[in-house]
Amino acid sequence: MENTEQRLSRLRGGGDPEAHNARTIAAMTRNPGCVRRAIMDAAGVDKPAVAAAVGHPTSIGRLSDFAVSRGISFETRVKSEGCAELLRLLREQLGLPVPQAHYEDLGSTGKGETVSGRYLRSKAMLDTAEQGTGTLFDHPLLRLSISGVWAYLEPDLVAFQLGEKFYVIEIKSFPVIDGVADASKVAASVTQSAVYVLALQSLLSEAGRDPGLVSHEVILVCPKDFSNQATATLVDVRKPLAALRRQLSRMDNIAALLHLLPANVTFDPELPAMELAQALTQASARYSPECLAACEMGSFCRAEAKGSTAILGRTVREDLGGVDAVSTALELATGRLQPTKDLLQAAHVLRLAQRMRTEALAR
Repeated sequence: MENTEQRLSRLRGGGDPEAHNARTIAAMTRNPGCVRRAIMDAAGVDKPAVAAAVGHPTSIGRLSDFAVSRGISFETRVKSEGCAELLRLLREQLGLPVPQAHYEDLGSTGKGETVSGRYLRSKAMLDTAEQGTGTLFDHPLLRLSISGVWAYLEPDLVAFQLGEKFYVIEIKSFPVIDGVADASKVAASVTQSAVYVLALQSLLSEAGRDPGLVSHEVILVCPKDFSNQATATLVDVRKPLAALRRQLSRMDNIAALLHLLPANVTFDPELPAMELAQALTQASARYSPECLAACEMGSFCRAEAKGSTAILGRTVREDLGGVDAVSTALELATGRLQPTKDLLQAAHVLRLAQRMRTEALAR
């Protein structure tokens, strides 16, 4: 009888699980009802390899050389001269009382330092931070447990400011134009920042300190307009933080989800394409168009959902509760199918939409 770890190992085809980072952990919260995604993430399955093996390669997580170069250039400017530009933003734009600030670089020292050793060094420095001194910790190493496996994370900055609060500072290279930024990029950054907040809370808990010392507001730093000048704003991450906690708790209880799969199923990317695609269908998916931008399996799941109302988006799927197929929706809309009692409301909405469409086309 396999235990949970052995089962997860077989699901990913043996070998070590794929390492998670803040982006992949944040993406877990985008579709918490998807069993397929939860199982693949818990097992550490190489989703890009699986997607490519079934004929649906993905570009999620890949950045162009230009985007990488722009991001490095902007972060370097913000952090130059001991984060002088950042400190100006904290004082002038956000009104944080930082008369003076120390700067600590917790990046890798090389010299054979292990990842766990670097984490312990970051933990010791953050644990002994003197309250009220305003220390900027550059690139501390944090960690979160994902289904019993440590995922090590490196935020851009963690600032211990006056008021006895740790603030996570996230530096992004997408612009804020006339006070407005791309909503999808902001949402992704906020969720990613929530991952760092949770990891920092976990570190303080391990050190025997109050996790409430971590502010639920993160500082998002972006270029202003079309320049390389920085601007900063405080963003509340309590909502994505709660979603993240729920999803990680669900993955910690992965044994219950594994009972939904046949005992011999595996998502090994070395399987023949047809066999692997059949294995994937054993884990139920909850596709919506947003998955294409958030999950490496999105294209495969869209093809699988062809002909279903799920492919039209969550709002449509919820409005047409109980109507799973587009063909059924069309028949109800045109009156070719008489609704059962449980579909009366959906049929009414569909016929109203059909009548409005007919009248609009007639005009």
